Amino acid sequence: MSPPLGNRAGYAERMTGSRLSRLLPSLFFFAAFTAAHSQQRAETAFTIRPAVVEVGSPELITVSAREATSMEGEWLGHKLEFFHHHGKWIALAGVDVETTPQTSTLHITAQTPTGPRDFSRTVEIHPAHYRTGKLTVAPKFVEPGPEEQKEIAAASEIKAKIFATSAPEPLWHGDFHAPVKAPPTDSFGTRRMFNGKLASIHKGMDFRARAGTVVRASNSGVVVLARPLYFEGNCVIIDHGLGLYTLSMHFSRIDVREGQHVETGDKLGLSGATGRVTGPHLHWAVRWENAYLDPAKLLHLNLNAVDSTARPGLLPFQPAAPSSRPQHSLSPAATP
Repeated sequence: MSPPLGNRAGYAERMTGSRLSRLLPSLFFFAAFTAAHSQQRAETAFTIRPAVVEVGSPELITVSAREATSMEGEWLGHKLEFFHHHGKWIALAGVDVETTPQTSTLHITAQTPTGPRDFSRTVEIHPAHYRTGKLTVAPKFVEPGPEEQKEIAAASEIKAKIFATSAPEPLWHGDFHAPVKAPPTDSFGTRRMFNGKLASIHKGMDFRARAGTVVRASNSGVVVLARPLYFEGNCVIIDHGLGLYTLSMHFSRIDVREGQHVETGDKLGLSGATGRVTGPHLHWAVRWENAYLDPAKLLHLNLNAVDSTARPGLLPFQPAAPSSRPQHSLSPAATP
């Protein structure tokens, strides 16, 4: 039996109120969930620069995750090591010049008070268009004899020992700078033909520096090699920490010693024409975790806003776990 006409309005109001009372908890829960989700998204942001990732490109990876207490990652078989700066986690990484263009996965995991969180991303690696160059050098540098082979093997052993160790923290500060005041070439990535044979991919940038031009440190770090090598000639390698190195080759004179700390702009020596060369110039290379990166792109990467003095992988004032990276123990060698 339907309620009397006079009571229908009151009945409708009571029914509506009853429904609202049942819906209110759900509405509050939905609103709280949406707000928390929006806040979490606002507190988490991911950037990679340059945004278009090419073969040979250095990349600055930044993750904003306020709730994270540590951050770790892996990309293309290389370990990513982050340091903390003003609520952001930062890693300087890159793509080797010999990497095949592909769709890659950048694995990133953050440790938070509520457990691990995954920030992995898909990163498309685009081709970079490098040219082929032809050079003529002394035959011993293309087909070395038994004595030269011994020198090459000894140099390879030294470099393997150098690159197996790196400072467990970033030593660089701000932007990288060109090591000489001389015009650069676009030689990075060039497929090089020596005396008509494909011998190598050029993994550095050549500067047209006259013999005797002052060569300076492109950023702060520790000199881990300062000696002559077979192909490189008189060579200086600087460890900038966390697997990042710069290599300068073909010096006529070396003015630093192994184990010496250098700041940006410090004199390393004088350019020349030692090693496998066709004339005086400076070969400058950038290496990160066994990957050779385009030096020109590193010079254009804005790092001035990044304070690399923060402790890697941990929040400030948090005790650091013992590093798995061994320290340099290469004995100093006399420089020319």
